[in-house]
Amino acid sequence: MKPLAVMVVDDEPLARRRVTRLLRQLPWVGVVEEAGNVAQTLELLTRFEPAILLLDIQMPGGSGFDLLARWRGPPPVVVFVTAFDDQACQAFDASATDYITKPIEPGRFQLALERARQATQSQSSAQRIAELEEVIANLRRRAAPQPRVGAELWIKTRGEYVRIMSAEVTHVRAERNYARVHAHGKAYLYNASLSELERKLPAQEFIRVHRGAIVRIGAISRLGVGAFSSLTVVLSNGVAVRVGRTYTAEVRARLMQQLP
Repeated sequence: MKPLAVMVVDDEPLARRRVTRLLRQLPWVGVVEEAGNVAQTLELLTRFEPAILLLDIQMPGGSGFDLLARWRGPPPVVVFVTAFDDQACQAFDASATDYITKPIEPGRFQLALERARQATQSQSSAQRIAELEEVIANLRRRAAPQPRVGAELWIKTRGEYVRIMSAEVTHVRAERNYARVHAHGKAYLYNASLSELERKLPAQEFIRVHRGAIVRIGAISRLGVGAFSSLTVVLSNGVAVRVGRTYTAEVRARLMQQLP
């Protein structure tokens, strides 16, 4: 089997490293290149023609849609990487182009990449162009960011998977490259960065209060104001979480509108 070149486009270096690590487990994957935004990707494509493109949809400075619209080289097989909810992901169902949701599950990743590999062998350039146009049109209509309601997390612990609903989560703390989810009096290590998990949680229910912490708004029982207007949120279970200086304005805007 001839090795296939793959490009990974994601604005988060940690997410790119995880995807690249998963790609290295596939024996048919050859050269892997990485890019962090649309401009960097287009520059790299002047000298690199991937057979498969793993493309994040939401990136600063231009979306995955913008990248595909400006693509002028041979069309690759595209696997979208998305934090969109299940309803939005139905836009992909009519197309051979696949998708992976964040946080990435290894089993789903391998399935999507195997479909992509098969597509490189069976599709013509015209077919790929037509499918890309169809998918982009569907996504633009149906996959605009929507408020998330009732998100659920599946967390592996002690050899089994536990389902935790967002309403059960009190707060989440960063722990190196992972996230520590606190729910119903226990703490669970989640295999994703805090930023990845933040995109999965309902934005109207949670707030980032620190570079290393997210809290559920409904779990906050009181706010403490310290020296130099520093803030601390105290949760209903008594846990205190310090508010980072760069997050103070947003916390005040959402939680303390009545205070000066």
